[in-house]
Amino acid sequence: MRILGLLFLVFFLGRDAMAFTGTFGINYGRIADNIPSPDKVVTLLKAAKIKNVRIYDADHSVLNAFKGTGLELVIGLNNGLLKEMSANPDHALNWVEDNVKAFLPDTHIVGIAVGNEVLGGEVDLSQALLGAVKNIYNATKKLGIDRVVQISTAHSQAVFENSYPPSSCTFTAAVAPLMKPLLEFFSQIGSPFCLNAYPFLVYTYNKGKIDINYALFQPNKGIDDEKTDLHYDNLLDAQIDAAYAALEDAGFKKMEVIITETGWASHGDESEAAATPSNARTYHFNLRKRLAKRKGTPLRPKHILKAYIFALFNEDLKQGAGSEKYYGLFKADGSISYDLNLPGLKSSSTSCLFFSFKEVGAGKWYGWCFLLLTISGSTLILLLRL
Repeated sequence: MRILGLLFLVFFLGRDAMAFTGTFGINYGRIADNIPSPDKVVTLLKAAKIKNVRIYDADHSVLNAFKGTGLELVIGLNNGLLKEMSANPDHALNWVEDNVKAFLPDTHIVGIAVGNEVLGGEVDLSQALLGAVKNIYNATKKLGIDRVVQISTAHSQAVFENSYPPSSCTFTAAVAPLMKPLLEFFSQIGSPFCLNAYPFLVYTYNKGKIDINYALFQPNKGIDDEKTDLHYDNLLDAQIDAAYAALEDAGFKKMEVIITETGWASHGDESEAAATPSNARTYHFNLRKRLAKRKGTPLRPKHILKAYIFALFNEDLKQGAGSEKYYGLFKADGSISYDLNLPGLKSSSTSCLFFSFKEVGAGKWYGWCFLLLTISGSTLILLLRL
């Protein structure tokens, strides 16, 4: 096994780091005290054939559970460590050595997300971001894993202004001075622009201004961008092209945009009326169809859309609006959060529940089934592609 691991490392050292293969991934958040253990999560992910996974820290119980699985993992350096990593290169080196190098190649750590939604937020953290990014990258280079592990950071919509229509989007005046040097560095090392984009939030906070069908990938009249003469039939594509427009305005036309978070809550507060199981099911079902087409956006048709779903589980300890606790495709016990438009339900003598549905993608019909298993006294859903 050790020889195979060395061969893996040698193979990947021959190419630039790439943290996302295919088009679909998922965020494995753990702000909860009642979700399945990491080893059971691995079983769920492998059965669902979800290869790309993001976590928000470098918890060793997760890294150990992912050993030998073949799953590709992006780990996070949380915002609380940014100032320390920016100020002290040795601390950055120790962090990468302890949390990345020590687990390679058995655990396929393919990326480090340095902070999350930093720019447009707290000023002190924003000023520390670039230094932390550089020190973490230099640590990977010093340890000889810079061609294996890609460095990135994810941005929220707060970094933009004038995002409607998409072609008018630019970075805010406050963010631009910090964003440009960060983009210059990412351009040098071949990293993408990572965006957290939520049509659910845009719809919720712009009541009466957006057709919900436009947000849910359902049939609608869409919008036209007169400057580019492009038509948009869904909100997510428009959000992505707004990011491309801002990048082009800043001088980074060739940089790829990857969606690092997107999802739709299944429950929420009274002010979040669109947070329903039906809408969540519709959004995720149609998003999967959209990704299966392996096509780009109207502005960048050759850049195949890639997206990480938020999130794997409902997280009962999340703070903020009520919807924050209900983005999971699965509930804490491993059962599905909503029916995903499933046509049938059968119960067997072995206490297993079977579901099936059809999803259109790339001109083909795919058959799926959901299998509910009881493991060591706790219940876990396994999604099996036929």
